[in-house]
Amino acid sequence: MGRLDDLDLSVKLSGDEYEKRLTAAQERFVELRLTLGGQIGDKGQGPGLLVIMEGADAGGKGGAIRRIVERLDPRHFSVYAYAKPDDREKRHHFLWRFWTKIPGLGGLCLFDRSWYGRLLVERVEKFATIEQWTRAYNEIVEFERSLVLEGVILVKIYLHVSADEQLARFESRQDDPLRKWKLVEEDWRNRDKWDLYIEAAEDMFERTDHQLAPWDIVSGENKKWARVTILETLNQRIEDGITRWEMLNTPSN
Repeated sequence: MGRLDDLDLSVKLSGDEYEKRLTAAQERFVELRLTLGGQIGDKGQGPGLLVIMEGADAGGKGGAIRRIVERLDPRHFSVYAYAKPDDREKRHHFLWRFWTKIPGLGGLCLFDRSWYGRLLVERVEKFATIEQWTRAYNEIVEFERSLVLEGVILVKIYLHVSADEQLARFESRQDDPLRKWKLVEEDWRNRDKWDLYIEAAEDMFERTDHQLAPWDIVSGENKKWARVTILETLNQRIEDGITRWEMLNTPSN
């Protein structure tokens, strides 16, 4: 049994509870974001904030990101969506294309997919060799540790849905002329390798979950539940990160 097997996909929220908790979580997030950026408070700029969103296709990553940034000034964040590397990016180390987008002090970036593609799609589709993706576990963990210790709060969210729910969302997109662009042939092919992707994800959790940047796995089966849970989890991770940042930057006697 893995972490995805243990995830309760039946959780859901009523409309009223969703609106109440979403509003409170968004207000708290705006406060924390402005504090990190030095716009409020008296401690100047805090650590940067990097939010990584991973998960199943049609798991709800885009909708969750929209709710995270919904009440922010657009000047105060950046969102990057990553697909397969292009020819130029393939000439470099697999982490290269992400490096310049890492937020500095007071910054905020959200990644819709990330360097974990090496351990998921590149592993399953054999775009990376066995030696490359097995080596990547330690490379990623050391990279993340260095980021956190130098001033980045790194939050890693994995949104999971059942195979049946994914299929329903695929079919809904296919029938909607304004959303069918989200669905490509590769999405259908990936469904045929569902078990391989689950196995790769479980290995990823086991080998890249560490104290400075743990994985938070969220049920995406009910979109209201997922969006609220992600925001509430994000707020807690930021608060923990601010505490760690202050400890690291307090001179010892």
